[in-house]
Amino acid sequence: MPDREPRTDLVDAFWAVARSLRHASAGRLAGWGLTPSQARALGTLVRHGEMRPGALAAHLRITPRSATEVVDALAGLGLVERGTDPADRRAVLVRVTDAGAATARDVRAARADGAEALFGRLSDADRAELGRILAVLRAGIDDERRC
Repeated sequence: MPDREPRTDLVDAFWAVARSLRHASAGRLAGWGLTPSQARALGTLVRHGEMRPGALAAHLRITPRSATEVVDALAGLGLVERGTDPADRRAVLVRVTDAGAATARDVRAARADGAEALFGRLSDADRAELGRILAVLRAGIDDERRC
């Protein structure tokens, strides 16, 4: 049996870790009845404040229709509410409710615990090196998106 190429092993290892991280995250979010997309939207609204659904879609890099579906689901859970934009009464603003802010804090804490469980296996030096490498890869992705 021929040896696998190191690059293939690297890709396989990366995807295995990514799958594990996604699976663990989805499991943690289920306790709040949230999908990963809904949790991302809630976190975005907490970080950036109230915004129009179209702006939320742009932040999340999803279609406006998908953002509307996510907002509908979050509103159904009582985590966000829609209001009128005072600058344009025809426009809608989405804002986080008190329950949404509390849920976002809890989700952030659960994700931090999950990250510690995964990355806690690494030394401080390995964490720093992984962070540096991921920053380089992410910058390349962001550069490609701008083109």
